This record gives sequence, C-alpha cells and structure tokens, in this order.
Amino acid sequence: MDEGHPERQFGRTRAIEQWHESLRDEGALLQRPGAHHKALLSQANALHRDQVISRDDLSDLLEQADGALAYALEALIGSDVDGQAG
Repeated sequence: MDEGHPERQFGRTRAIEQWHESLRDEGALLQRPGAHHKALLSQANALHRDQVISRDDLSDLLEQADGALAYALEALIGSDVDGQAG
C-alpha cells in the first residue's frame, strides 16, 4: 500500500469508509437483503483487487457482510412471524 502519498491514502480510507456506510444502511439491507449483500461482496472484492485492503481485511469485510445478511433475514422472518401471530 502506498503510504507515501497522502492523497492516495485519503482515497483508500474514504473507499473503506464508504463500504462501512453501505454496511450500516439498514433501510437498504432490510428492503433488499440479497442485492445489498451482493453489492457489499462486490465492493469488498473490488477494494482487494485494487490493493486498497489486504486479504485478511477482505476476509473481515466478507464476514461482516454475511453477518448483515443473517441479521436482515432474521429480522424479516421475525416480522413475518409477528405479523401472522396477530
């Protein structure tokens, strides 16, 4: 990673921040969990491919994306069960 160029480092930091912003977008996640998950995976892989993040960082991002998908599915299943009970 190119530590010697502050502008480039800022761009990399911003790209990672944007990925995390997408991860925290609960509205998009709950509205279209599969599409949101796919976008997170695609963005994480692009960050790795562009050498913005390491392989270990990629693994962490993929794990977080999977966790978000699991959360969304549990939330949606829970809301379906609550709706049927009433």
